Amino acid sequence: MQAKPSHPLPETPSAPKPSDTASAAERTLRLLSLLADESRALTLADLSQRLALPKATTHRLCMQLLDTGFLVRDVEERSFAVGPALRSLALATLNHGTVRGLRHEVLAALVAQVGETCNFTTLDGASVLYLDRVEAPWPWRLTLDVGTHVPLHCTASGKLLLAHLDAPRRNKLLAEVPLARLTPNTLTTQSALRSECEAIAACGHALDREEFIPGLIALAVPVRDATGAVRAAVAVHAPVARMSADDAIARLPALQAAARRMGELL
Repeated sequence: MQAKPSHPLPETPSAPKPSDTASAAERTLRLLSLLADESRALTLADLSQRLALPKATTHRLCMQLLDTGFLVRDVEERSFAVGPALRSLALATLNHGTVRGLRHEVLAALVAQVGETCNFTTLDGASVLYLDRVEAPWPWRLTLDVGTHVPLHCTASGKLLLAHLDAPRRNKLLAEVPLARLTPNTLTTQSALRSECEAIAACGHALDREEFIPGLIALAVPVRDATGAVRAAVAVHAPVARMSADDAIARLPALQAAARRMGELL
């Protein structure tokens, strides 16, 4: 006769139920969505409170997302921010399929109309991200590939997007972003950039007057979503030998019309 064990044998762990998997996926997506919406780092305590989840659960989710690159630790080690994997996913989503093709057609038509290189950009953290670009057929031109990041403080798109942020976020970026002098015309003080942002918000467009690259001028206008929020920018740039500030302003109606069409494709 076989002896019975004095203690019950541990049960073999069962496979996760579909509902458990769905619940974990939903929690993960909620966490990523919260960080993306906030556009700033949040502590474990903040995430736990905002998501109404136990700290242990939130910590486990964060560790998994750190390992896969969807989150990164902020300067403050206990805080978490959006990671490169999530940024790449966002870029791929924005550039996906039919909508990407339609946006590219809008840019191509704009280039044909204004005769200079045009681009479609958005804010990515503390810099400007190139989502799409169509080159004009000139021998002298600046080439910046899709996916390139450029500074906020000295580009037309960057200043435009900065001007349309709410005041607390704009002030935070101005305090944290290095205001490097790239040309003699670069604005390098917070007060100068705040004044520039006020002027941009009032007139509805932004000019880069050789502030990023010597000899290059650019004009940017906002792309608004269905709620009126500024989500991106459409810009044209060219060497000053071909396009002065007045020439750029003369192209403003064409850029604004293209921006409205872009807004319908967000």
